[in-house]
Amino acid sequence: MAKSDVERVTEEKIAKGGVLVKFYFDMQHKEKDKLQPLIVNLINENLMKEPGVVYCYGSVEPPLEKEGVFITSGIVTMLFDSFLPLMSIVFRYAPAGIEVLKPEKGMHFNANQLQSMLMDLSELSIGYSTMIFEKVLKKEDVEAIKKQLDQRAELGRKFLNKDDKKTEENEGK
Repeated sequence: MAKSDVERVTEEKIAKGGVLVKFYFDMQHKEKDKLQPLIVNLINENLMKEPGVVYCYGSVEPPLEKEGVFITSGIVTMLFDSFLPLMSIVFRYAPAGIEVLKPEKGMHFNANQLQSMLMDLSELSIGYSTMIFEKVLKKEDVEAIKKQLDQRAELGRKFLNKDDKKTEENEGK
């Protein structure tokens, strides 16, 4: 049997470091008819537009009513071109559940890739911390924290560039 285009693209991306994941997103609304559009909007207007997403599709479980609120799960399957965009989605959208479908045997990262992923995760964390601080702190406190965070990010970039140069030198030997 011939492979579909989706299967072919999936295999190609997985072979090059991609990841196929199934996410479970909880949704609640007082109106039953609003749940499916919420999932569709999440997929079409948010998840599909994220960097590193190759494709994305989903379904909605039949809603259950509990104390006047309808509750359902959106099940969304996504193919990423690498691990980093997956980390970003998990951090930004906080799914209720995650199931890694492929690769099945594991992933390998060299030190530079892992370091880059961790630095990107740190920057995401800083962004969320800044957003929270802006909503809670006085304007002058926010400015002082932003300055500290910018200095920290600059220092991190310097360390990253320094390590990249060392790795290049070691690989050249």
